[in-house]
Amino acid sequence: MKRNLLFLFLCFASMTIYAQMPPGGFGGRPAGGASMNVGHFYGKILDKKTSKGIDAASVQLVGSKFDTATKSAKIVTLSGMLTRSNGDFSLENLPVMGSFRLVITAIGYKTYDQKVSFQLKMPTSGAGMAQAMAAVDKDLGNIRMEEDAEVLQNVTVSGSKPMVSMGIDRKVFNVEKNISSVGGTAVDVMRNVPSLQVDIDGGITLRNNAPQIFVDGRPTTLTLDQIPADAISSVEIITNPSAKYDASGGTAGILNIVLKKNRKAGYSGNIRAGVDSRAKINLGADVNARQGKLNFFAAGSYNQRKSISTGTTKRTTTIDNPSTLLNQYDKNISNGNFAFGRAGIDYFIDNRNTFTITGTAVRGRFTPESNSDLYVDTLLSANKITSLSERLSNTQLTFKNIGTALSYKHNFTKAGKEITADVNMNSSRNDNHNNVSTNIYNVAGGSLSRKFGQLLEGSGKNSSFTAQTDYTNPLTEKSKLEMGARVSIRNIDSRNDISYVFPTGTVYLPQLSSKYKNTDKVYAGYATYSNAHKNFGYLLGMRVESSDYSGTVNTIGKNLKDSVITYSNSFPLSFFPSVFLSQKLKGDQELQLNYSRRINRPNFFQLFPFTDYSDSLNLSRGNPALTPEFTS
Repeated sequence: MKRNLLFLFLCFASMTIYAQMPPGGFGGRPAGGASMNVGHFYGKILDKKTSKGIDAASVQLVGSKFDTATKSAKIVTLSGMLTRSNGDFSLENLPVMGSFRLVITAIGYKTYDQKVSFQLKMPTSGAGMAQAMAAVDKDLGNIRMEEDAEVLQNVTVSGSKPMVSMGIDRKVFNVEKNISSVGGTAVDVMRNVPSLQVDIDGGITLRNNAPQIFVDGRPTTLTLDQIPADAISSVEIITNPSAKYDASGGTAGILNIVLKKNRKAGYSGNIRAGVDSRAKINLGADVNARQGKLNFFAAGSYNQRKSISTGTTKRTTTIDNPSTLLNQYDKNISNGNFAFGRAGIDYFIDNRNTFTITGTAVRGRFTPESNSDLYVDTLLSANKITSLSERLSNTQLTFKNIGTALSYKHNFTKAGKEITADVNMNSSRNDNHNNVSTNIYNVAGGSLSRKFGQLLEGSGKNSSFTAQTDYTNPLTEKSKLEMGARVSIRNIDSRNDISYVFPTGTVYLPQLSSKYKNTDKVYAGYATYSNAHKNFGYLLGMRVESSDYSGTVNTIGKNLKDSVITYSNSFPLSFFPSVFLSQKLKGDQELQLNYSRRINRPNFFQLFPFTDYSDSLNLSRGNPALTPEFTS
């Protein structure tokens, strides 16, 4: 029983379950009154001869409930309703463990009385995972009323699920109950996820590469520090994505963040507040309301953040004679805050069709301040001179992001068979104002020689559009076919203005400033097939993509005349196969081998054909002639 409970706890991470099974192991409420009623039976009652829906048929679910007074189980009606005019019925908030009897009566028809249960099966492959997760939302199909009732088999399967569940192409970490990250951001969550490395600045690496960030299975323009930890249900690590996913990213994997969802009937919600060790507060709340065909959900949070870090840099410059050695010591303090809001509505058209609209808004402001001491030595055998530069950098950074998602899902009568279609639109904007002042001493410890100032002002817009449709069909208990198509378009529009600041005033430098735009498009289609034989599982896939990108840069040349640089590249058709193999060994051990072909497209800054002078000590320039690299 405890193994069964652990399996349920991990399968429904968005629910709160603290309970033990009552004696007998059948339906009802567990001891102590904690709710495990998250099951859902639905279907349609038809006249077999006419195939028309039967109106006002009585549907009752009968099960065993533990009576605390008599210390024994008794038979009770757990749920019931009259069918709608088209024969639809839906029974919600049901116990997920044990066996039940479905009793249907209608005037003129023979009583239908059969056993039913939620088929909770331990997944043995990637295909079994989806079926296990869909088991508690069970479609009983079209039940035809006649003299001989249709018999439904009763299957009872027990199993356990480890804290880290492994599919054939991913690892899933349940982080919803991780109290150490409550009130923080997704960066705090990632610090506790195995196989991820988080540096002092919040940068995430997976197998020495920065992973692609997905939210609910789709790419996002949000960064990890813009997603509150309280909104996360689980984290999926996909080290080598199959043909189902975008082939871009080279050797980098995918980090898929699954947000919390709740479709339980009735009203629920919570509020939370906290303070961290640097006296920064965090507030959050979420609410869910489910009545009839509508499910409304909303969540919001406000977080204050403060980070402190130090760093050292050593650099030898051999361009000049004599060479010089730089020793740089930095101390960075960043204060900031951001607000996150998410709301949406699920509209259940009927038992098998759902339409969802979701909106997300993020807004934040950060003010990092950096103090740097730069000691420069001339590498001479004698009369070595050390100069000192004291640099202070103050930055004001603001950002906002607005996203909208429209989704449609159709469930077929067969469990796990479905088709989905969704459109995601995201738009973000950022503005930054950076003022750098430097005091220069020709000799460390000497008098001030001169002052130097630099002003950097920039803004950018980033918009993305993604449309995707997916079809899933479990052919058998262990095999599954998946197909889909996707289009993705992203636009970047950015501006950087650089000025020198002198005691007499500010001088704008148009020849060092720039304005640029970039557009990339990807069109794709895929098909995958997975199956398992005893302890051996496999997944085969093929993806086809067509991609192109283009950009323009508006600059002022040395002759102070406008200059426009354009660049582009395209790959009409590229094929990306994938093969995943899995062999279960003795005990809880499993051996996996997988292969995929992927593409690493150069990002905008690698293509940007203009020298970036925003940091005088670290200049960078892109190469518009770069083409994508293909990796296996």
